[in-house]
Amino acid sequence: MDKYDILKKYFGYPDFREGQELLIDSILNGRDVLGIMPTGAGKSICYQVPALLLSGITLVISPLISLMKDQVQALNQAGVHAAYINSSLSESQISKALRLAAAGQYKIIYVAPERLETYEFLQFAQQAEISMLTVDEAHCISQWGQDFRPSYLKIVQFIRRLEKRPILSAFTATATEKVKEDIACVLGLMEPQALVTGFDRKNLYFAVETPRKKDSYLMQYVKEHKGESGIIYCATRKNVDLVCDRLRAEGIAATKYHAGLGAEERRQNQEDFIYDRCPVMAATNAFGMGIDKSNVRYVIHYNMPQSMENYYQEAGRAGRDGERAECILLYSAQDVAVNRYLIENKEQNAENTWEEMEQIRERDEERLRAMTYYCMTPDCLREYILRYFGEMRSGRCENCLNCAREYEEADVTQAAEKIIACILECRQRYGINVIAGILAGESRAKLREYGVFNYDSYGSLKELRETEIKMIIHQMLIDGLLVMSNDKYAILKLSPDADAVRKGQRRVIWKKVKINAKKADTANVSAARMRKSDILNSKGLELFERLRALRTEIAREESLPPYIIFSDKTLVDMCVKAPMEKQEMMQVTGVGENKYERYGEQFLAAIADYSKGSREKYYFGDVQEAVAQTAQRSGSTKGKKADFYLTKEQAESFPYAEKYLAAELAEKLNGLRDSETVKKMSGAEIFRTMQAKEYAGETVQNGIRKKYVSKQGQTAGLFIGMRKSKSGTEYEDIYYNEDAQRMIVAMVIEK
Repeated sequence: MDKYDILKKYFGYPDFREGQELLIDSILNGRDVLGIMPTGAGKSICYQVPALLLSGITLVISPLISLMKDQVQALNQAGVHAAYINSSLSESQISKALRLAAAGQYKIIYVAPERLETYEFLQFAQQAEISMLTVDEAHCISQWGQDFRPSYLKIVQFIRRLEKRPILSAFTATATEKVKEDIACVLGLMEPQALVTGFDRKNLYFAVETPRKKDSYLMQYVKEHKGESGIIYCATRKNVDLVCDRLRAEGIAATKYHAGLGAEERRQNQEDFIYDRCPVMAATNAFGMGIDKSNVRYVIHYNMPQSMENYYQEAGRAGRDGERAECILLYSAQDVAVNRYLIENKEQNAENTWEEMEQIRERDEERLRAMTYYCMTPDCLREYILRYFGEMRSGRCENCLNCAREYEEADVTQAAEKIIACILECRQRYGINVIAGILAGESRAKLREYGVFNYDSYGSLKELRETEIKMIIHQMLIDGLLVMSNDKYAILKLSPDADAVRKGQRRVIWKKVKINAKKADTANVSAARMRKSDILNSKGLELFERLRALRTEIAREESLPPYIIFSDKTLVDMCVKAPMEKQEMMQVTGVGENKYERYGEQFLAAIADYSKGSREKYYFGDVQEAVAQTAQRSGSTKGKKADFYLTKEQAESFPYAEKYLAAELAEKLNGLRDSETVKKMSGAEIFRTMQAKEYAGETVQNGIRKKYVSKQGQTAGLFIGMRKSKSGTEYEDIYYNEDAQRMIVAMVIEK
């Protein structure tokens, strides 16, 4: 059997997804790999397929018991012999599992990092043939990651104790450049084949909402999505308890998960969610890393998380089956203060030096600022996320709340001047709520306590609503005119750039939602948000519900999560193809040989019963169109142009010169690409890449934007030079010498 036979027989897929084949081939050629792939992109296939082709055993280091259990259940259902070894098993069960593994019973063994140090496991590993060691959730090994776990450092010690070093493969969904470098360094990966397939999850809809009453918004949303599975993340245990109680009071089958519950209650609640007995889960961020539940249709953040890493990982638990799902963040200014408090009281690793702890705290503050600005930005939310992770895109995604809204620009310089005057008059002592209250002329108790009624700035912006004043303040924070103190009080302070506004040298532009476009806005948002299925007609949806009911019945009989039987995506594909016999059923995505032997006949019978044996259409359009729409929801790029790259042969023809501007460099690169299959590169993309590497950037001086080159950028070959506009005005821009050109060409060569 080859890799294609393995993929179809055990996993039911006809083709590999983007990036999978490259990593699989690298592993089979004996090379270490590092895969940065978004949740739902098929990371597990990248190590499971070669594990079945390599001669020995593959050890998978996994952080959570529930994650191991899910993965092993799914593999066994697919016909792959796998096991897990962790603290949920008795010592006799562990000994038996190791004996069976040594006898060749298992090709894949999942193990917790703590287990690696035990005598019995080390004895087993030193005597067995370990072909590959895979580190899942590899960001846990980096102190700069959002979920550092000291136990992951035991992996390195374990590898050193093995007589023969196995192939190492590491995978994670969210990693900045710093974390990526840390993973490779700490694990000691040897010339790894690194792959970042991109962080985009095209099937996810993103929104930031600022409702006056979060509870009312939440209850209405969950009721509108009755029967669908969703996760509601809260910052504190108290909020989890309150949200869960309110959901249950409304008759919603909800459960909860946080560290304050007993181990047995957490286990039971998690199972109720996984098995769809309670489709709605309220939880802290302690929940989710080990959950492979594919049919989560929405993730709501009741409170803002501490970082984009946390947010994207948690939001990414929606829509793992490739079907549309929603990720909604309910933002309030109080969330910032709560997160600052949590950062200040965060438990530190006792082995860290004071300097390291300060660096980590500063990094946490940077992450929190980036997360706060995500909640404030009027620009495309997906683009903001991707840029944060170093993936430079331009344009609107048309699948987020901000892209669905209509905006207009308003000059709010005068209001900004009054905000600055108020902050100065208050001697930079208050946060957003107090400053906005003073300017709006509010008379609440806290303002009376502070004695602000005699201030010159009191009521100076009473023509605006308090929420509008806060939005202008948010715009000023984004523009770098204001900053918030790095403590739990989040006090507003002026940045040095605020002087330019006071002196009339800089305007402040606020991008706000059009007031006269509310109806159109609502319609646009509705269109952007998910529907149960874009391709099934009414009869198709009815058939889908019948197949889903059958899946639930089988799952209960076999004590398995429904998505382990077949994913929602597979059921939709069954409705589109409406198979009548085995050969047709085997063409359905996600139906492998073992799955067919177990369940195929029951689903064929259900389809035959519903269709009465007639070939009826259960979808809109033709089959190819329906399949194309399914692929689009899954983020497939088939039939679309690929992101910019050059082959090695094309790159050899690049016309190097003494210097190029970014636009000139992009033009030369575009002239070498295959224009039929590859997208264009732009000068703006090159500059954004340099920004991500911290080689260059932009600053504002006296209201004028200026580009600059860092010391690292100068070393790489970037330099500032003068150029003229069409009108003859001279200005500074960034040039790229031959060294820099070679660096950029090397970056775009197809890996």
